Amino acid sequence: MSPQSGATKKPPPDTAMIRVKRVYDQPTPEDGTRVLIDRLWPRGLTKDTADLDEWCKQIAPSTSLRRWYDHQPARFQEFTDRYLLELEAPAQQAIATHLRELAAAGPLTLLTATKDLSLSHALLLADILRRR
Repeated sequence: MSPQSGATKKPPPDTAMIRVKRVYDQPTPEDGTRVLIDRLWPRGLTKDTADLDEWCKQIAPSTSLRRWYDHQPARFQEFTDRYLLELEAPAQQAIATHLRELAAAGPLTLLTATKDLSLSHALLLADILRRR
């Protein structure tokens, strides 16, 4: 837009501050809003010690997909494809929009109990939230 038009372009929300951590890791002030994105509550963790702001279990992979995947590295690509399809559903889109709004307001940390983050839905979700 030209400076003469008087209109200013609103900057896109800063979604670069979306982080992924294990829910068992020590919370830090840099975490900002902490959201658990697993369908099941993490073993051995109480709600008091989890230090969560929200639990968005509906954004996690479906139970059937989670059971099929079973964190087997050979299935990760197909798991990715299936999970991305699940994220296209209206309910998941609404949750993704909510998570983007949280990220626009300040740092957002997506939490999961998954041992290997590189094979987790959490990194996939964080990437989706940053791109759209």
